[in-house]
This record gives sequence, structure tokens and C-alpha cells, in this order.
Amino acid sequence: MSIQDNLSRLLDRRREIEDRLNNSAHMSSDEMTALAKELSDIRPVAEQAEKVQTIISNLASAEALLNEADGDADMIAMAEDEISTLGKAREEAEHHLKIMLLPKDKDDERNAILEVRAGTGGDEAALFAADLFGMYQRFAANQGWRFEVMEISETGIGGYKEASASITGTNVFASLKFESGVHRVQRVPETEAGGRIHTSAATVAVLPEVEDVDITINEADLRIDVFRSSGPGGQSVNTTDSAVRITHIPTGIVVSQQDEKSQHKNRAKAMKILRARIYDAERAKAEAERAASRKGQVGSGDRSERIRTYNFPQGRVTDHRINLTLYKLDKILAGEALDEMVNALISEDQAAALAAGG
Repeated sequence: MSIQDNLSRLLDRRREIEDRLNNSAHMSSDEMTALAKELSDIRPVAEQAEKVQTIISNLASAEALLNEADGDADMIAMAEDEISTLGKAREEAEHHLKIMLLPKDKDDERNAILEVRAGTGGDEAALFAADLFGMYQRFAANQGWRFEVMEISETGIGGYKEASASITGTNVFASLKFESGVHRVQRVPETEAGGRIHTSAATVAVLPEVEDVDITINEADLRIDVFRSSGPGGQSVNTTDSAVRITHIPTGIVVSQQDEKSQHKNRAKAMKILRARIYDAERAKAEAERAASRKGQVGSGDRSERIRTYNFPQGRVTDHRINLTLYKLDKILAGEALDEMVNALISEDQAAALAAGG
């Protein structure tokens, strides 16, 4: 089936839904909600399709004008200029439409759970993990998203051994899913008297947030341990066994939560992360299978892959997957220029999908 046939079907479906919603007196609220959701999904694509059709129609008129010019130099110049302008507009509009018609990642509209862990490099890695966590927090604020810290394990000198947050907003996972992987930093630590550049790393994981209905967890598959929370340096935060450790026996995934004073709240947070990690493991398996058939995919789902280097002496950030270097290290860590990196990764992934025929 040609793209024109697809577009005709799409425009017919939009008209059908609009007619049904305009005559919805005998329709159930569930049916109305489903149709309204489908219409909101279809409408932007339909409007883009109409834009393409209008440009094609105008282009045909300009070509007809050129054929009728009969040697009139002014008319020929005007028609040729119009054809050139409309030709470029058609190319851009059709490219944008093709991107809109690409199969959607079903998780793109989800909220996300962010996990940042210090890797190799001791205190310097923990300080870098804290820098990254702050970068995402500021980026989320700039996007108008809600950033809720779930747990932070501090090192005592301002570094984070690990930190997690729930990020809520529009298309959060779509924007952040390519951030998963190993982030490397090259800089001179403040404690380094000789001024030597040290290399250390932190791992970022961005997981789509899932609901109970998205994934079934059997209570019999869980081992739940409760223990006393401890703060930095090992001192007791409270005197009750409020911290929770949940082990999912089939996968071996372990989640601990101790930031809340209530065992119930810690358990709820731990289950939220556990659901996301189990779902993400299944997603990563499917991604790996898809990546094997689609070379050049940006997100391989491999968390051990080194994806980006932050070089402080040169003030640059390089994403190794798309060979993009930006000399805006300060602005990226401030969350201001991270969108340039994010948008480039999304564009590259779309280009790879188009090249592979979707």
C-alpha cells in the first residue's frame, strides 16, 4: 500500500471519528474517551498530510503556469521561483510526515525513573554522579516536569554513591531514554595537588515508569526484608525497622528504600522501582533483538556501553554514538543545553528508522 493510500485512509478515519463524536448521544463514556484519544493521535498527522497535499496542489498549479507562460520572461521567472520554493517545502513537509508515520515506541509518553550510580573513580566518580543527577534535575525543571527525589546515598563530601528520582511530565521517557549508559568524566580533582587529569565514570539508567496493570508481579516471587535505616556514616536515622529491601527471586533484581520514615511508604517506592526494572529488563531484551536487525540504532539498551565523555579542561561534551561534540560543558551540566544533545539523538534515531524503512 502506497503512502498516498495510507494518508487517504487516515483522513477518512479522522472524518469518521469526528462524525461519530458529533453524534455521540447513544455512545458510552468509555467509547467516547477511546475515540477522543484516537482523534488526538490522528489529528497532527492528518493536518500534516493535508499540508503536503496543499503543497502538491500548489506545485501542480505553478507547473501549469510555467507551461502556459508562452515565452513571457516575467511569468517564467515567477513560475520557476514558485516551483523551486514549493519543491523544497514539499521535501521538508514529506520528511516530517514520514517521521510522524514511523512506528511509535509505546513507552515514549510514559513518565520515567532515573537512577544514577557512581562507577570507577572513587570520590571523584561520586562527585560526578551528583553533578549528573543535578543536571537532570535542572533539565526537568526547564521542561516543566516534576522531579521527585526517591533516594540519595551520599558519600559525605557532596558525592552520591547512588541516587534515584521519579520524573513526571509530557513525553519524559521519549526525551531521556537515550541517556542510559556509562557517562565518563575527565577533569582535575580539587584534591589533586599535581594538576593531573583523572578519568572516572557514572552509570545512568532511565526506566519507563509502569503501573500495576502493565506488569504482573506474583507476591510469592518476592522476598521482603525490613531493617533499620542508617544515615551517612552509619548513624541511626530512626529506631524502627522502616527500611525495606525487596528481592524479585525469578530475576534476582534487588531494590532497597530507606528514605521515608514509614515502612509502608518505603515499600511502595521500592515496588515502583522494582516494576520499572523488571519491565525495563524485558524491554532491553526486545530492543537488543530489534537492534540486531536494525544496524545504527542509537539506543542499544546496553547499560555497560560508554555513551558520553565530559572533558572539563577542554569544556566539551562528546556523545560517542553520534560523534557529536558540543563545547558547552557548563551549559549542559546546568541543564540548559542538554536539549541540544537530546534532540540530536532523537533525530539520529529517526533517521536510522527511516533508512531501515521504519
